[in-house]
Amino acid sequence: QVQLVESGGVLVQAGGSLRLSCAASGRTFSSYAMGWFRQAPGKEREFVAAMRWSGGSTYYADSVKGRFTISRDNAKNTVYLQMNSLKPEDTAVYYCAAGVGGSYSEGRRYGYWGQGTQVTVSS
Repeated sequence: QVQLVESGGVLVQAGGSLRLSCAASGRTFSSYAMGWFRQAPGKEREFVAAMRWSGGSTYYADSVKGRFTISRDNAKNTVYLQMNSLKPEDTAVYYCAAGVGGSYSEGRRYGYWGQGTQVTVSS
């Protein structure tokens, strides 16, 4: 049974940094893409960042490019999202996802989702 468990979401001041973790289990993810999405209250879910578990290129939404970094630790089977220079508009529930095929930024590519972790950035 595939499980993605996010953690690390907290209340942080604008300009601060935070690292989210996504612990993956239940299968081998070497051929999968791993993505981070977020959903703010009253808004649609949006793409944040993605990468292939096997490594290589990373992909970012324009709104986070230069501030956020996606990475993974094979030994811990964990994907991270390092978030720097946080802004109030980054406030959202952040979701980790895993999937194969399709565009990295499209949610429908991802067949597995975590439960989400709340990030709140105060001004």
